[in-house]
Amino acid sequence: MRPLKRAVLASLVFAIPSLYAAEILPQRQSLEPLSMEVQLGVIATTGNTDSSALKGRATIKQDFRTWKNKYELDALYKRDKHDGENKTTAQKIFLSAQSDYKLSAENTSVFVFGSYTDDRFSGYDYQNTIAVGYSRRLFSDQNSFLDYNIGPGYSFNSTDAGGKEDAIIMHIEAEYEYNFSTEVKFTQVLGSDVAVEGNKNTLSKSESAITARLRDNLSMKAAYSITHNSEVLDDRENTDSTTSITLAYSF
Repeated sequence: MRPLKRAVLASLVFAIPSLYAAEILPQRQSLEPLSMEVQLGVIATTGNTDSSALKGRATIKQDFRTWKNKYELDALYKRDKHDGENKTTAQKIFLSAQSDYKLSAENTSVFVFGSYTDDRFSGYDYQNTIAVGYSRRLFSDQNSFLDYNIGPGYSFNSTDAGGKEDAIIMHIEAEYEYNFSTEVKFTQVLGSDVAVEGNKNTLSKSESAITARLRDNLSMKAAYSITHNSEVLDDRENTDSTTSITLAYSF
């Protein structure tokens, strides 16, 4: 639990600048005081193989005049029953926090980022990342935008066998959104913690999604996610993929 505590403490540290700004500048009302989106999806099958899966995500955003913050929790749990035996086949938790200090009105900022990953079947007890860098919106129009983050960082991991791994990394992330209409949008997120040394692990993630609004703040989201580790432990696969359909509620 020690790594999880560090991740929680890091999230609190990232939140301090925005709280400080709100206290010393009470006359500056936040552009978006607090917005949150919660996603939940359940899949169940019966027959020769009984299977159940639960996928959830929560995203919290704050947007002040000089600071903006983003917090994410992503979880996946899957359990199968075959020949009378129950087995957990997937159990993943991802936590991240990012705080940006805005440099100008043109969507440029410097950021601090931290993440914690616990994937029970990856061979790692935990995978942690911290990074600082530069963020910018490359372009935007009435239907779309493209943002990117880039900066140096440090990863420190622990394997199930008790081994410790650390590496200097380059944290890179890009987010693209295209609105087909006010009801339907496409999003693409790509991120990678690229190890500077060739024999160290590079962790990369991708999510392609279509979101359709059903009514008011309720939407349906279909997504395809990929996680890739360049260096794996034992005989595990380098790439994991997940296809999901979830309901999303924003408020």
